[in-house]
Amino acid sequence: MNYFTSYSFITADSKHTVNFATPIKFIKTFKKDCKETFFPDDPFDKFRHDKPLQKIKKTIQYFIPIFEWLPRYNLHLFRYDVLAGITITSLAIPQGISHSKLADLPPIIGLYSSFVPPLIYIVFGSSNNLAVGTVAACSLLMHETLGAVVSSKDDPTLYLHLIYTSTFFTGIFQTALGFCRLVI
Repeated sequence: MNYFTSYSFITADSKHTVNFATPIKFIKTFKKDCKETFFPDDPFDKFRHDKPLQKIKKTIQYFIPIFEWLPRYNLHLFRYDVLAGITITSLAIPQGISHSKLADLPPIIGLYSSFVPPLIYIVFGSSNNLAVGTVAACSLLMHETLGAVVSSKDDPTLYLHLIYTSTFFTGIFQTALGFCRLVI
């Protein structure tokens, strides 16, 4: 099968031949582009030829990384994790509480935001060099955006419900982005 189409042209000195690749069909190009978008690192290629149970195990480990590293976890690593946990906790708890005050929320919500995201990240995260928690810019943005709709002083219950609803939908959106492999 010839993949190239040859075209000739003649100049004053000699004859030249130029090869052009035949166009690739749309479906083939679309399929390749979707694969590159959703799975740029082709994570399933590593275990393509494994047995079916091994494929299932490695697929679960790919999407839920705790199943990959937990069997190799030991007491030596635990000591370092406790030290890192104490260090990060001394920063994250006051930071979470102050960010809740920036959003005009009760301090207990800031306390929750300083330890619930890292607990979730333990299961679904894959980097051991990452701190997860609240950000001052997000707290200010939430307060300014929702404060324009309802005052946290006039109707605190409605304000909290709007905060919970917006964070719920943000979580759904981020989960969808992660599932579709559209985040870095």
